[in-house]
Amino acid sequence: MSLVVVGSVAYDGIETPYGKRERILGGACTYIALAASFFAKVKIVGVVGEDFAADDIAWLEDQGVDVTGLDRVPGKTFFWQGVYSPDMNERTTLRTELNVFADFQPRLPEAYRSQPYLMLGNIQPGLQSSVRSQMQAPRLTGGDTMNFWIDGHRDELLAAIAHWDFLMINDSEARLLSGEWNLRKAAEKIMAMGPKTLIIKRGEYGAILFRPDGHFIVPGYLLQDVFDPTGAGDCFAGGFMGYLAGLGMDGDLPRAALRRAVIYGSVMGSFCCEAFGPERFRTLTRSEIDHRYAELRDITDF
Repeated sequence: MSLVVVGSVAYDGIETPYGKRERILGGACTYIALAASFFAKVKIVGVVGEDFAADDIAWLEDQGVDVTGLDRVPGKTFFWQGVYSPDMNERTTLRTELNVFADFQPRLPEAYRSQPYLMLGNIQPGLQSSVRSQMQAPRLTGGDTMNFWIDGHRDELLAAIAHWDFLMINDSEARLLSGEWNLRKAAEKIMAMGPKTLIIKRGEYGAILFRPDGHFIVPGYLLQDVFDPTGAGDCFAGGFMGYLAGLGMDGDLPRAALRRAVIYGSVMGSFCCEAFGPERFRTLTRSEIDHRYAELRDITDF
C-alpha cells in the first residue's frame, strides 16, 4: 500500500540571511514525498522538463519514491526564485516560470489508481478533482490550497474539498475561505464544506488540528537556526499523511493517531528548515525523527 502524491516538482532559487542557492530541487510534490518517505511508500505524479537532473531522479528513487508518474516532457522545469526578509517571516517572489508545469494535466499510472492514500499538493482545484476521480477507492484523501485558488476559483475549490477527508491550510487561508476571523468559527464553517479534519498551519507557532469533536494545538519546534523555511508546510503535510499511511489508517481516524500525526508533521517541517531546500533529508534518519518527536511530546506534557 502506498501514498500517491500529486503536485509541482521544480527548481528553486532561494536567498535567506544564511546564504543563497541559485538552483535547488523544490516543489510541493517533492517536499511532501521526501518527508512522507520516512513513514510509508510513496508514488509521485508530476511533470519536469528536459533539464531535470538525473541525480535528482536518483535521489528520489534512493529515498524509496516511485517516480513512474513523473513525466519528462520537452521544455524547462518549473522554476521559482525568492528572497526572505532578515527575520524570514516574509518572502518576496523574484521570478516564477511555470514552463512545462503550465500545461500539467496529471494522469495516474494504472498501478497508482488502486492505492489507498492520496495527498493533493497545491495545484488548480479542477486538477485536484480530476486526480481524485482517477483513484478507485482511496481510504484517505487530503490536500492543500492557497489564497489564489480561494479568491479566483472558489466554486471549483469547494467542489474539490467536498470529497476530501482533510484539508491543510494556514490561518490567513482559513479566514479567507470561511469568512470568519475567529479560527474556531472558521474551522466549523470549513468542516461543514466536506473535510471532517482540518489542520491550520501556523508556521513557527505550530499547528491546530480541528475535528467535529474538538481541537488539538501543537507548538512549533524551537530551532536554534532556521536556514530556509521553504517547503516546511509541505513537509508538515508529508509527515502527517505519511505517518497515517504507514499505520494503514482508513477514513475513521482515531483521535490519538491524528494527534501523533500532527506531531510528526511538525517534526518534519522543523527538519526542513535546518538546511536549504530539501537538503536536510539527504542525511536525516528515522531515529533522529523519533527523538525529536519524543522531545515535542515531553515539552507539551503537563
